[in-house]
Amino acid sequence: MKRIITLLLATITVMSCGNDPQDSSARQAESVTMNLYYTGVDGNARKFVEEMESSGTADAIRAEEGNLRYDYFFSAADPETVLLIDSWTSQEAIDAHHATPMMQTIAALREKYDLHMSAERYHRAEEDVPASDQSFIRK
Repeated sequence: MKRIITLLLATITVMSCGNDPQDSSARQAESVTMNLYYTGVDGNARKFVEEMESSGTADAIRAEEGNLRYDYFFSAADPETVLLIDSWTSQEAIDAHHATPMMQTIAALREKYDLHMSAERYHRAEEDVPASDQSFIRK
């Protein structure tokens, strides 16, 4: 149950795509969020995040066209797992990101720290949130 609540809280995000509200709404409507769980041993997931941040790789991804969010979170319940919330304006933006040499850098770091992954994929569906659930979302 804790994991479900944590996932719900982690995936309720406020995304902004630009100054034009119409453009922002259209881009957000098709946005895709990936929750990526990196799991290792002996603190390797944290070391991976530290290297992603200190090397500038995470900032380079955040600066890519179409990236809305690229943030790591540490689990209170499982110190060997790190959650990455990775949001993009569209599947095309994710595909472009996957075609960059940065993906080889990330793969090499995952290998270096012997991390295993699981992934969850979400599409923005604010208009699909039932009224009964809206009362739990404080805006």
